[in-house]
Amino acid sequence: MRISPLRLARMLMLALVLALAVVRPAAAQSVLRDSETELLFRDISRPLIAAAGLDPKTNVVLLNDPEINAFVAQGQTVYLQSGLITASDNVNQVQGVIAHELGHIAGGHSIRMAGGVSEATGITVATMLLGALAMAAGAGDAAMGIMMAGQRAAIAKFLAFSRTQESSADLAGARYLSAAGISGRGSVEFFKKLTNQEYRLAIYAKDSYDRTHPLSQERVTTLQELYSKDPAWDRPPDPQLEARFQRVKAKLTGFVNPKQATVKYPESDKSVPAHYARAYAYHVGAYPEKALSEANALLATNPDDPFFLELKGQILLESGRPMEAIAPLREATRRSGDDPLIASMLGHALISTERKEHFAEAKQVLKSAVNRDNQNPFAWYQLGIIYDREGDPARAALATAERNNLEGKPKLALASAEQALKGIPSGTPDYLRAQDIALVSRAELKKDKKNRSKD
Repeated sequence: MRISPLRLARMLMLALVLALAVVRPAAAQSVLRDSETELLFRDISRPLIAAAGLDPKTNVVLLNDPEINAFVAQGQTVYLQSGLITASDNVNQVQGVIAHELGHIAGGHSIRMAGGVSEATGITVATMLLGALAMAAGAGDAAMGIMMAGQRAAIAKFLAFSRTQESSADLAGARYLSAAGISGRGSVEFFKKLTNQEYRLAIYAKDSYDRTHPLSQERVTTLQELYSKDPAWDRPPDPQLEARFQRVKAKLTGFVNPKQATVKYPESDKSVPAHYARAYAYHVGAYPEKALSEANALLATNPDDPFFLELKGQILLESGRPMEAIAPLREATRRSGDDPLIASMLGHALISTERKEHFAEAKQVLKSAVNRDNQNPFAWYQLGIIYDREGDPARAALATAERNNLEGKPKLALASAEQALKGIPSGTPDYLRAQDIALVSRAELKKDKKNRSKD
């Protein structure tokens, strides 16, 4: 079967594009938000962010993805996938991963990625032109060989570029751990874990050619030599951070993999992480009474723990008992210092009672929550319900616009923002906010339209 020069060029370009698609868009994955987890991430990353000289607002986000992976995209955010947390043995291992990813941010690697792609694409285009000339001259086999060789060279060029970035991030991460006084032992342990995984997957390559990351064993050897000379090498993890990590890991396991949680944390295990894991596993599995029993067991160990109180309130609320959920959620909100995620759940419980006497408190709680954290679509949804119940459709539309904007729905956000502008007094803060959302949404729709026209 003959392949036309144009079709062959398209096939090769598609292969290159697929080979270069190494930056994973976080928007395509589900973000998991949990107050206790986010607080832990802030505390374990703070000294590393300072050591890297990055903006203190640099944050760590958890994604619901079973793969053992972490990455950065454009901006100052480290994305950890749930599979990485559940596979980590201790908090030091997670800190090693965060340090490495901060090395990517400090090195501007996501920005430089475009340069690596451009250089590789240039090689492909040049060889495709040579191949087209050869094909025009009647040398079809030679043309195929030129184009395939060009594709191979382009991919090799990009992979070498990516491997250099990974090695650079390794060394940068080592510097940050050292400056923060944190042992690199966890980093080495985690790479050993990846090495074992490679062999389980029957990846027996002897060198790092054709890989975007250097082989884990190579990294282990290099990093162990570096870390073992550091004064912090034998320093154990902070026991409080380690205890908090084991709680977070257990509750995450219970949430994302209930069956695994009940096996890993059997009922004979009476530790706090085990109660946590089983509580979430039973709750996700629709066994509310068993989940409540585990939550009560946690509260018996510490009745003032805001996250244990939050858990009990969540189980009651999501099993259809909002009135009973209010008391533990109120206490959780108070003891957490009005944490916005916990406060949003309290607002949800108050609204779910369908009692008007609770609506004023719900409005106050939710407005405070979105003022402190406006990145919670569900909180905006709940606030919109309150405005609608109060007979304020314009501000209900604004809350809906906020939610759609956060969820990446520019068409719906624009429609809601325009509706809000019709009913909110001109010049007020709410009016200006509706204008901002409308402007951003129009720009996003225009960009989408332009991209579609290119396709």
